[in-house]
Amino acid sequence: MKIIVTDEVAQEGLALLAQDPRVEINVKVGLKKEELLAVIGNYDAIITRSGTTVDKNLLDAGTKLRLIARAGVGIDNVDVDYASSRGVIVVNAPFGNTNSAAEHAMALLLSFCRNVPRANGSLKSGEWKRAPFTGYELKGKTAGVIGLGKVGGRVATRLKAFECEVLACDPYIAVKRAHDLGVKLVSHDEIYRNCDIITVHTPLTDETRNMIGERELAMMKDGVIIVNAARGGIIEEEALLKYLESGKITGAAIDVFSVEPPKTDVLQKLIAHERVIVTPHLGANTYEAQVNVAVDVSKEILNYLDDLPLENAVNIPRFDLALMDQMRPFLNLMSVMSDFVIQLVDANIDTVTFSYAGNIAHYDCTPLSVCGLSSILNRLVEQDVNMVNATLIADQMGITVEENKSTQSPSFSNMITLTIEGKGEKRTIAGTLFEGSPRIVKLRDYQVDFAPDEHMLSLTYEDRPGMIGKIGTIMGAHDINIASMNLGRREKRGEAMVILSVDSAVPPFVLEEVRKATDATFIKPIHMPGVKCSRGCGCGI
Repeated sequence: MKIIVTDEVAQEGLALLAQDPRVEINVKVGLKKEELLAVIGNYDAIITRSGTTVDKNLLDAGTKLRLIARAGVGIDNVDVDYASSRGVIVVNAPFGNTNSAAEHAMALLLSFCRNVPRANGSLKSGEWKRAPFTGYELKGKTAGVIGLGKVGGRVATRLKAFECEVLACDPYIAVKRAHDLGVKLVSHDEIYRNCDIITVHTPLTDETRNMIGERELAMMKDGVIIVNAARGGIIEEEALLKYLESGKITGAAIDVFSVEPPKTDVLQKLIAHERVIVTPHLGANTYEAQVNVAVDVSKEILNYLDDLPLENAVNIPRFDLALMDQMRPFLNLMSVMSDFVIQLVDANIDTVTFSYAGNIAHYDCTPLSVCGLSSILNRLVEQDVNMVNATLIADQMGITVEENKSTQSPSFSNMITLTIEGKGEKRTIAGTLFEGSPRIVKLRDYQVDFAPDEHMLSLTYEDRPGMIGKIGTIMGAHDINIASMNLGRREKRGEAMVILSVDSAVPPFVLEEVRKATDATFIKPIHMPGVKCSRGCGCGI
C-alpha cells in the first residue's frame, strides 16, 4: 500500500507503518492543492489532519484511493458522503485527543474566569495591578454541556469536580450515561435559559452548523460565559459578537473558528474583543494527543491490510466491539450465503430481504445486511462494492433492501435467511453456523444440509430412479470427481434438488450433457473462491 502524508503527523504512528513491508510512506507536507491533485492518483491511502481538504476534486483525482485516515476527531474537512459513493473508507481517531480537548476546554474556561491572559500581560509589562482582574468562581454555577460524548463527558466530570451543577443536552446519549456522569439531561432550550456557563462539544454537521444563533443567544441568561473548543461554525459568530458588544454575554473562550486562519472582519473583531480569550485551534495540541491519534490511525491502516475490523471507520456500519468476536462468524456466513444465492439469479433484482431468527435477532444486524448486500452487488456491477458504498449503490440501482427479525427460531438457535426477488423470480437461501462454520440448511423451500465448497453444482429435475447414477456417470466420464452430494425433495417422485460439491469446475458442455440426461428444469454451476472475505471491505471476516 502506497500512502501519502499531507499534514504533520507524529513519527510514533508513522513508525508503525514503516515497519510493515507492505507499506510505502511518502511524507509531503505543505503541498499546494494543485500539486496534491497532480500526485494523489499514485496513492492507495492518505493520512491528513485539518490542513488538507479531501473534497470531490481530490477524490476524483485519487483513482486508487481506498482509505482516508484523519489523524484526529473531526472529519469536516473530508467529504465523507462522496468518499462513500466511491467506496473509499474514512477512518479517524476519535479517542486519541479526547483528554487533550477536554482539558483545553477547562483551561479556556478557567483562564477566562480568572483573567489569566490579561493579568499575565499586565504583569509582564511591568505593572502590578490586582483590582482589574477580579474573576469568577466555578463553584455554585450552573454549567451546560452540549454534546455528552467522549470529550463532553470528561468536561462534565471536571465541572462536577469544581462543584458546578451540570445540565447536559445530547439526543444521541442514553439517560443512563448522564446518570452515570451525575448530570441531568435536558433540552437545548433549557440549557440556554438556565446556565451560567455553556460549553459545546459536538461535531460540525449539517445538524449542528450554526446551531447556536440569534434565537439561542437571545434566550440565554444575562452574564453567560460561552466556551467553544469543539468546531468552528457551531456558534454563529456574528450573532455572538453582537451579544458580546451588548453586554448580555459576559465573555467567551474560543479555540475554533468557522474560517481558519480567521481572516474575516467579524472574526477579527471577535478575536480582538476584550472579553474574549482565544487560542489557535489547540484543543488537540498536546504531545500525548498527537502521538495517540497518529498511532490510532496507523493501527487502523494495518487492520485494513490484515482484513481485521476497523474500529473507527466513520462510513462502515459495524458491531459494538464487545460483540465483534462472536459476530464475525456470522459475517462469514452472510458473505458465503450471498455469494452462493446470487449465482442462482438470472433476472434483474428488485428486492433483497435479510431475515434474522433466534438469539442473533437481539442485536443490531445492520453490518450483516450490508456485508451481504456488498457480496451480492459485487457479482452484478463492474465497480468495486464494499461495506462503504453498498447501500448507496443499491439505492442508485433501485433495489429495495429490507430486514426482518424474530427472536424465535424453530429449528436452530440462530438462522439467517436471504431472499432475492426480481422479474417474477425468487431465490431463497438460509444458513446457520455449525461449530463456527457456515452451513446451508435451506434452498427455496427445500430442506438441505451442506457446507459450501469452492466448486458446486445446483440442479432440479423430476425425481425418478437412476438420476443420481446418470449424473455420476457423466461426471466420471469427464474426470470430474464428486466430493459430496445433497438431495432435497418434497415428496417421492416429485421435483428434486441436488447440490453437488465437485473437485473442479464443471465446463458448459458437461452441464448441457447433465441437463439433457436428467431433463433438468434448472442447472447452475456455483463458484465459491473461499469463505474468507478477500475484497478488503473492512468487514473483518
